[in-house]
Amino acid sequence: MKSLRMYPSSINEKYLDDVVETLREGGVIIYPTDTLYAFGCDALNNNAIERLCKIKGMNPQKQTLSIVCDGISMASEYAKIDNEAFRILRANLPGPFTFILPAATTLPKVFKGRKEVGIRVPDNEIARAIASKLGHPVLSTSVPLGDEVSVDPQAVAYDYSEMATLLVDGGEGDIIPSTIVDITDSRNPEIVREGKGVLG
Repeated sequence: MKSLRMYPSSINEKYLDDVVETLREGGVIIYPTDTLYAFGCDALNNNAIERLCKIKGMNPQKQTLSIVCDGISMASEYAKIDNEAFRILRANLPGPFTFILPAATTLPKVFKGRKEVGIRVPDNEIARAIASKLGHPVLSTSVPLGDEVSVDPQAVAYDYSEMATLLVDGGEGDIIPSTIVDITDSRNPEIVREGKGVLG
């Protein structure tokens, strides 16, 4: 697995180009977020999504798939965001949350029949820069935690070297996942999983 060391405070544009090229070619990457390291692929590439779901043992027909966006504007192209949902997103993003929203019809066919999509705008410059450079979201799912107290990206790369093409090493990761909040009914937000984020 190819490894690229990137710093949130000074993102290497050449490395970023390499990452985005890998995604556009249908590859799976491992990259940092503001919580756990994550597997990622091009969220508009059906073959890549199916490959990533197989890696994680996910059934896209039964599990809510999450996408990482560079901001609320990008998210609004792929999820239905009413005024109250927008207020909640604006108050809490970027941040360690996955907000479940009604899915828009612009998502690829693997989402068809799925009424919901998870939206992430991580408080991590690298993750947002990848989505921004790609021009649309990155399908994202957390890398399972091993026995390490903290997440060493090189250890993650070693454990999952057969599953991904490229590692974006953004330094040590967190061990607490995102807080999942269902705002499909935006007037009655429901916390599905307690995590790192505290709703503002």
